[in-house]
Amino acid sequence: MKNYAMSKRRRNILLVICALAVAALIGLDQSNYKNKQHSKSKEQTQSSDFEKYHAKTFTVVNVVDGDTIDINISDGQYENTRIRLWGVDTPETKSGKFGIMYYGPQATEFTKKSVLKKQVKIYLENKRTRGKYNRLLAYVQMPNDRFLNEALLSEGFAYADLRFRHSFYSKYKQLEAAARSGKKGLWKNVTPEQFPQWLQKKKSNLL
Repeated sequence: MKNYAMSKRRRNILLVICALAVAALIGLDQSNYKNKQHSKSKEQTQSSDFEKYHAKTFTVVNVVDGDTIDINISDGQYENTRIRLWGVDTPETKSGKFGIMYYGPQATEFTKKSVLKKQVKIYLENKRTRGKYNRLLAYVQMPNDRFLNEALLSEGFAYADLRFRHSFYSKYKQLEAAARSGKKGLWKNVTPEQFPQWLQKKKSNLL
């Protein structure tokens, strides 16, 4: 009788282990399926973005701040497409968390003078076309053929954004370094406490 009870207990344990194994396999399969679907969806979005925006000309209808603009083409449910400039970070002017940061208004004004109500050409990166908030990530070529991303760095209105790799990562670092050594724009009087948070965390010795 004792042996029978032990055998029954072992059988129950084996059944539980098998059930757990099956559940784990089902979960893994579902996870793989979701990952594949996400990857497929991302590829489709990038392909669609390239066809819709890359190397094409649009009019800038709104400047949110120094590194964020809207162009006159719909994006899903939105009337216009919002663009976040690749590789640069200008001081905030519209953030509820950080308020108006040092040199933010100047950067916004520079972007307004450079592109607002003007036609610009949009260029995208192969590896990534959308950012955290689903904004289009782009290089924006101005009517004078200069890129707004580079102009902001060269004139000292922006920081080279070191958080994300892109095709011009090294070049943008060099443009920032030249503006910094020339004390252009914000680099004339900025203090480490006025850096964006991500740059402060790097314990930068830029100054």
